[in-house]
Amino acid sequence: MSKPKRLHPIVSVITTGKRIRNLIIPMIAINVSGGRDGKIALLVTLAISLVAIMITLLTGILSWLRYTYRFEQDEIRIEYGIFVRQKRYIPLERIQTINMTEGLIQQLFGLVKVEIETAGSGEEAEAVLSAITKDEAKLIQECVSASKNGGDHGIQGAQEGQKVFTISPQELLVLSLTSGGVGVVISAVFALFSQLDDFIPYKRIFGGLEEWAIHNILMIAVIVFIGLFLAWIISLIIAMLKYANFTVTKTERDFIISHGLLEKKQITIPIRRIQAIRISENVVRQMLGYGTVYVESAGGSSENEEGANVMILPIIRVKQIKALLEPHLPDYVLTTTFTPLPKRAKWRYLMRSWYITVPIVAAAIIFLKLWGLLSLILWGLVTGNALLKYRDAGWNLGQQQLCLRHRSLTRSTIYMKKNRIQSLSLQESFFQKRRELGTLAASVKSGVGGAGGKVVDMEMGDILYIYRWYSRERQRENSG
Repeated sequence: MSKPKRLHPIVSVITTGKRIRNLIIPMIAINVSGGRDGKIALLVTLAISLVAIMITLLTGILSWLRYTYRFEQDEIRIEYGIFVRQKRYIPLERIQTINMTEGLIQQLFGLVKVEIETAGSGEEAEAVLSAITKDEAKLIQECVSASKNGGDHGIQGAQEGQKVFTISPQELLVLSLTSGGVGVVISAVFALFSQLDDFIPYKRIFGGLEEWAIHNILMIAVIVFIGLFLAWIISLIIAMLKYANFTVTKTERDFIISHGLLEKKQITIPIRRIQAIRISENVVRQMLGYGTVYVESAGGSSENEEGANVMILPIIRVKQIKALLEPHLPDYVLTTTFTPLPKRAKWRYLMRSWYITVPIVAAAIIFLKLWGLLSLILWGLVTGNALLKYRDAGWNLGQQQLCLRHRSLTRSTIYMKKNRIQSLSLQESFFQKRRELGTLAASVKSGVGGAGGKVVDMEMGDILYIYRWYSRERQRENSG
């Protein structure tokens, strides 16, 4: 039993800052609107904004004062709420994962943010301690470890363990160069400008540029290239900061993953909660022989997706994955041999890619004449991607494991243990039936939803063979 403890006072500042940040754009809009209606209206809107800020400050302080946690009778007890007092009791034995994050503010004060996940976590984490000391976070880990081990003899296992992987500077550079984060940066920029529609007169600023743009296409192309290059540089820096010092440590029962330079994160994955292993390879990394390894876990929540779909090896040569992981996950056989799709399935992959592309290309050539021939590049890319999808798709069946490989923009290979597969489905369309083909999909539990793989246009005999393999397991479970 311990006395009730409060989070660090900086929590009130963080909470208030987030709430004020959410109020900035509405307050600017209200004050701009008030300014248009005269001085009196402007004074009224300014007064309203000031009152809103004062209330936000007050509630931020009160919410910190009213939030307490303590250990009592093998559980963590949390109480919070300004007007309505709420209590949450979390048995230590039910805690599945403890994730720790050190943002810039936490690092300044030597604090960490702790997210506690349980088997029953749904839409959000069971508990979030926004700012506590590192010693206090370590105490929570030790108490949870001792509870699961049935005594104090297992406390040292909370942090100590064998290092499985540490990212090298070369691997970090390859990871950053091939991360594909340009789209995220560009989307963020557009999202920012879309929030400022009411304050920036875009039509007045850019309306006179239409005629200039017609005569300066080359300059516009150069500007676009420079913008994309800058976005790529920004995404490169972001990736390097995010995955710097990436380390994987294995204890008796858990994998502990830590990474980050400006924002340090630590994720704990119970080995017994791992549902599947997934290897992801985008086109560039596949050409270089690299891939990324994820584990699908039964933990996690909608607010903490990392707790369910966890990157355990951010960048590694695919040839090294088997030797690196199999000693630590002996239940899995990370095979690289797969049964390919039948040759008659190739045309179906090509035809599906041409349904939309061919009419677009034809229309471009008819209406744009010579310039329309450039659309053949699109046709070539789509056709090439379809052939890659066909070539990469495949399956492998072991005594206790199903492996599926498929491609969208990236090639995904998922390894699922027989007793972890929650559903196995087969589909057969009219056109597939004529060619004795079908679609196989399998899923495992992951977070609040599920994860898995799907292979399209497999040999129907192979699908039925896998289905019988899985059904026998289910029949034994039901008879038991």
